[in-house]
Amino acid sequence: MQTGGFPWLTMLILLPLAGAGALYFVKDAAARLVALGVTLADLALALPLWWLFDPQSSQMQFTEHVTWIVAPPIHYSLGLDGISLPLVLMTAALMPLCVLISWESITARVRSFMAMLLIMEAAMLGVFVALDFVLFYVFWEAMLIPMYLLIGVWGGPNRLYAAIKFFLYTLAGSVLLLVAILALYFYGGRTFDIQALSQVTYPAALQTWLFLAFFAAFAVKVPMFPFHTWLPDAHVEAPTAGSVILASVLLKMGTYGFLRFSLPMLPDASREMTPVIAALSIVAIIYGAYMALAQTDLKKLIAYSSVSHMGFVTLGLFVLNQQGIEGAVLQMVNHGITTGALFLCVGIIYDRTHSRLISDNVGLAKPMPQYATLLVIFSLSSLGLPGTNSFVGEFLVLIGTFLWSKAATALASLGIILAAAYMLWMVQRVAFGVPSPHHLPRLKDLRPRELAALIPLVVLVFWIGLYPNPVVSRMHASVAKTLESMARTKVAPATHPSAATPPALALTSGGPGAERGPQP
Repeated sequence: MQTGGFPWLTMLILLPLAGAGALYFVKDAAARLVALGVTLADLALALPLWWLFDPQSSQMQFTEHVTWIVAPPIHYSLGLDGISLPLVLMTAALMPLCVLISWESITARVRSFMAMLLIMEAAMLGVFVALDFVLFYVFWEAMLIPMYLLIGVWGGPNRLYAAIKFFLYTLAGSVLLLVAILALYFYGGRTFDIQALSQVTYPAALQTWLFLAFFAAFAVKVPMFPFHTWLPDAHVEAPTAGSVILASVLLKMGTYGFLRFSLPMLPDASREMTPVIAALSIVAIIYGAYMALAQTDLKKLIAYSSVSHMGFVTLGLFVLNQQGIEGAVLQMVNHGITTGALFLCVGIIYDRTHSRLISDNVGLAKPMPQYATLLVIFSLSSLGLPGTNSFVGEFLVLIGTFLWSKAATALASLGIILAAAYMLWMVQRVAFGVPSPHHLPRLKDLRPRELAALIPLVVLVFWIGLYPNPVVSRMHASVAKTLESMARTKVAPATHPSAATPPALALTSGGPGAERGPQP
């Protein structure tokens, strides 16, 4: 077993699973405290990775490698690079906030609800650190059941429809993902090692088919236009914690898949598909923004804004340059922080007014000044105000897009203008409109528990907005390695490789502790 010392990543995954098991030995009243303690402990375990991580290295760090199944060769293989590091930390940071915001709103089957949150956390962290395709697929599929239950059991009136729709959409994409993984296994030398498969060259026709299979799985998860229709239903019916996890983490699984698999493994197909992906991304940016303008439900407004914002992420990934990809990765984190915070704000006001309609939540600045202040901050971040985190990510994406196409940059910029329109229109009504008299007696400002859930996100909004270099510098080497891999890879002959071990796999023959893949 190769761990490089303490098994950080294994502990990050096992701790929530152990906490989920422990919940069934306590009462509901204690379940909240146990879940909060476990998620805080997992965050405390994740934070040292930020300082222990070497930003100069493009190689996987904190690696662990254990033989799981001998034939076919499947390994419990974990690792972390500059692309997955910020996503792991974001996931670990958001989970305690999900527990806090569910403290009073979830009153039925509390232990089971908290257990689902912890299982979700383990699966999401596993996706970001898995270095074996089968292990990745196990974690990828493991997310479906807890999220299905979170929506279907603790959701709104139409929760079963939304849960089944979510499950069927994502499962259909996952089946094609499995087909692509098996094709890579047989062509790439009968290995599921992600790093080794990233070094194998594939024929152009095979790359195209594999890219389409990956696209089916990842585009649904993002979700890209026109595969987005499950998202508004899922957000509206999900409990607040479910909406936060869905928007902040689960949507990033799709863009992470594009960056981790499609670009380095299928570079020629990725280049060929760039105009198509860019066009779909620009349509998503503009379409999502226009749909957000038309919404009267706060959750639906934020859900459609997610479609628009995630369009910037996919656009940045597929312009295939350093600025675009780094902006896209940073925007994954920014969207998780800002949109997660907005869903927390919606959940807080729903607990008071029992309505998500804008018309029922008007003029909150007077009875709830703290709430209105934080809502304005997160709304300004969402529209990309300079000094906030989203501005940095979108600015880098637009720089990368400008280097690829000036016309695409102009069209994508419309999304920022429309974002200002729908967010400011929402803030004007919710914070500064004429309040509903029958709600005023019930509206109390933020409780300490709610402030504890929102203040850390405010700090991240301004920290990344004013000083993004620590985040960007840690991803720089890994992004450069991805681009170098794309430039170095040549299209393989159309014939199937011989039975001989491919050169990339020969590099792993030094045993489970050997470094996989050539040095950049």
